[in-house]
Amino acid sequence: MRIIFTGGGTAGHVYPLLSIVRELKKNYPFAGFEFLYLGPKDKFVKSVLSFEGIKVKTVLAGKYRRYFSFKNILDIFKVPIGIIQAFYHVFVFSPELILSKGGYGSIPTILAGWFLQAPIFLHESDVVPGLANRIGSKFAVEIFISFSINETEYFPAHKMLSVGNPIRTELLKGSKKDAKRVFSLTEEKPVVLIMGGSQGAQRINDKILSILPEMLNDFEIIHQTGEKNFKQVQEESKVVLTENARRYYHPVPFMDVKNLSHALKRAELIISRAGSGSIFEIAAAGKPCILVPLEGSAQDHQIRNAYAMSQRGAAMVIEEPNFRPHFVLERIKLLFANPDKMKDLAKRIKEFSRPYAAKVIAEYLMAYLSQ
Repeated sequence: MRIIFTGGGTAGHVYPLLSIVRELKKNYPFAGFEFLYLGPKDKFVKSVLSFEGIKVKTVLAGKYRRYFSFKNILDIFKVPIGIIQAFYHVFVFSPELILSKGGYGSIPTILAGWFLQAPIFLHESDVVPGLANRIGSKFAVEIFISFSINETEYFPAHKMLSVGNPIRTELLKGSKKDAKRVFSLTEEKPVVLIMGGSQGAQRINDKILSILPEMLNDFEIIHQTGEKNFKQVQEESKVVLTENARRYYHPVPFMDVKNLSHALKRAELIISRAGSGSIFEIAAAGKPCILVPLEGSAQDHQIRNAYAMSQRGAAMVIEEPNFRPHFVLERIKLLFANPDKMKDLAKRIKEFSRPYAAKVIAEYLMAYLSQ
């Protein structure tokens, strides 16, 4: 069975697809799968997917920027070239179906697949679909969505299937004991995990650094700073912290899936951006969280994601303009002073969790192929 995957090329697109591939291979070992990924050139994507045995081919794709840029004009010419490239690959590979995760890099493959009459499926992570999935929905047989049908906008209801956002199941295998070892935790204070996401990490880092000494009076912190920001955060923290306080501060540039699983298991509270991937990982861990949606994200999808969780009683939301240092610190202290509120947040976000979304999608795709 031959399946083509496509997406925009970010980790948020690749990891869910990777989870689906693993479920297909694990649950249907005799299906004789051949997988191909078509998308923009990206070393990270190629290394991750190739390691899993997925062929990767590059197609040009024009990116629409929501601000003036001459690149918008130049990228117009990439689209027809990308469609021709995708047409060639889809024709030669002859897939039984195409699954798109969205993002600008998916458009050429979707259009080529539609023209060649390959069944097209989409997965949408957010409450508000991106432009690529809005276009792709016109050609899709079914659309897998992460939130509920009532919450998800734009798509026709008869095409939507609410399944959740696929996560890496390794995240469910974290250990508190290993967390203590990996992050050198003292375990003398409650542990707060701070994750800035791949975008906008620096803005969170700057606010946290300004109150870091005060935070460490009451909490021990695991702080994923982002690789670009790590050295700056490390150097600034050394300036503002005493030697004793540094025992309670554990900055890391990036966490692989194993270390992230340990951090999620150990943390008593998580502060995170509101990308769908992060939300569903936190939900699978069943931990209370404060969501800080990225200001200016496409279609304000992070704000919409965050408030969808807040309306469920599953998260506290602090919008970026309100993410003022001492206000944040007071919110954190208020939560820890109210154990019942913490338990309720943890319970409600766990109820939202869909840790086996990848398995559900894999089963659905196989049922479709078996018709």
